[in-house]
Amino acid sequence: MFALPRTLVTAQFARTAVRAKSNAAAKLDSLLATELEGIREAGTYKNERVITSMQAAEVDVGPDHVINLCANNYLGLCDHPELIQAGKDALDSHGLGLASVRFICGTQDIHKELEANVAKFHGMDDAILYAACFDANAGIFEALFTPDDLLISDELNHASIIDGMRLAKCRKTRFAHMDMHDLEEKLKAGQDARQRLIVTDGVFSMDGDIAPLEEIVKLAQEYDALVMVDECHATGFLGATGRGTPEYCGVADEIDIVNSTLGKALGGGSGGYTTASQAVVDVLRQRSRPQQNV
Repeated sequence: MFALPRTLVTAQFARTAVRAKSNAAAKLDSLLATELEGIREAGTYKNERVITSMQAAEVDVGPDHVINLCANNYLGLCDHPELIQAGKDALDSHGLGLASVRFICGTQDIHKELEANVAKFHGMDDAILYAACFDANAGIFEALFTPDDLLISDELNHASIIDGMRLAKCRKTRFAHMDMHDLEEKLKAGQDARQRLIVTDGVFSMDGDIAPLEEIVKLAQEYDALVMVDECHATGFLGATGRGTPEYCGVADEIDIVNSTLGKALGGGSGGYTTASQAVVDVLRQRSRPQQNV
């Protein structure tokens, strides 16, 4: 395999001088500095903790060896030796990357194998991979729904769902967090829509609330609506066999669309997916912009 020498790579990216700023760039930096100061004053400025070890129950942060209680490494697979070896084997057999989008020459047999396994795991027809579940949520609504359709979202859904809904050209509304009476009112008000989709996190990451999927499914059936669940904080460990909130709530066969991630309980690697009916996945392959540009 062809590879650039390390010294050449380093030289290519080295800077010998600080680039002069244009007036416009200096103005932007000044405006952003003011914004950053406001974030600091509000106490919401984010600082990164730099880990110098593998992600695990105990990690090294600078000079300290500490217990890690804040990762999404729910099954402790991030440093599992068999998974690490599988990753090394895949690099040897399939290379570092593909430098192409899926529909040109960016699909390998291991992608199709993984999609089939994901679909089987969730009891769906097919699955489609994304670089992250954020992309799956960003790309699904615009691809599937029109101005004649209505999206009904829990008010505390993940930011990626909110952003994805903003991109869609359909009607949108929110219901109070896990409030089934409010959800029913929104469903009643949306009976003139061509289709209605109820969207909820399975497990809400900030508070750990578990969506009442049994009640949501009953309302969906009563008012002829679809149900989509974001399973990022449930896939792999919630439910009797780790199949997430639908299994935990006893409605695994009643959920229409599941979006989830490979980046939490399933080992912490990058990647997200949508799994659903064959027709839904086929349309996403044709129209979902984040997937077409992976």
